[in-house]
Amino acid sequence: MVRSLWTAASGMTGQQFNIDTIANNLSNVNTTGFKKNRADFEDLLYQTRRVAGTPATEVTLVPTGVQVGHGVKVAATQKVFTQGSLQNTGNVTDIAIEGEGFFRVLLYDGTYGYTRDGAFKIDSNGQLVTSNGYRLMPEIILPEGFIRETLSISQDGRVTVKVPGNDDPITVGQLELYRFINPTGLQAIGENLFKVSAASGDPIQGRPGFDGMGKTIHRFLEMSNVSIVQEMVNMIVAQRAYEFNSKAIQTSDTMLGIAANLKR
Repeated sequence: MVRSLWTAASGMTGQQFNIDTIANNLSNVNTTGFKKNRADFEDLLYQTRRVAGTPATEVTLVPTGVQVGHGVKVAATQKVFTQGSLQNTGNVTDIAIEGEGFFRVLLYDGTYGYTRDGAFKIDSNGQLVTSNGYRLMPEIILPEGFIRETLSISQDGRVTVKVPGNDDPITVGQLELYRFINPTGLQAIGENLFKVSAASGDPIQGRPGFDGMGKTIHRFLEMSNVSIVQEMVNMIVAQRAYEFNSKAIQTSDTMLGIAANLKR
């Protein structure tokens, strides 16, 4: 009887974690380049009361065993790297990735971060940086006095601008993208950034539009891939599962009460 209490409690704990995951997805529904999380669960250990194949008589075997489970636990949380919708912003420093790939930025500690958030800015040195000041790598340095509205980025990542006194645009840099064998193995560190882990594998560098890389779409941003309707359905399912497990605890408690009151 006590086993059912702990089993149902593990179910409530698991569904609470599921709700936490869903809440994080919903809170980032408008976060540029955000990729939703999914919680994966697995059953816990089983107590075997009788092993399948145990001899029943001299000539027969028990066809099935007797096992009882001990609940559920969180097995993994996985980022779902499906394409988010593209939104036309008209901003000359906004870049979306259509397809595979990440932008690389230089963090303050000298390591690299990877992001799908293409909402870049121009700092006082004329460099493209993230909202938190991390420099886009390879560096894109715009010439002094360039005409802002002439900034153009092709689908293969070539960055061109016009400067006063020159009618022809000049090339100032080339964007590079990076993809991974297992992007779900990347470590999310906040600020729309990921870091390489042993599970993700080393980054594979490439030019946008070539060798399996996505294309760079200028003046667009990739929005979050969170579906509000799907997350709301998931929330309802998690809530009902939480309720069912709480009912199992109440039922187990009632049965214990009945057993305790057999002799007064």
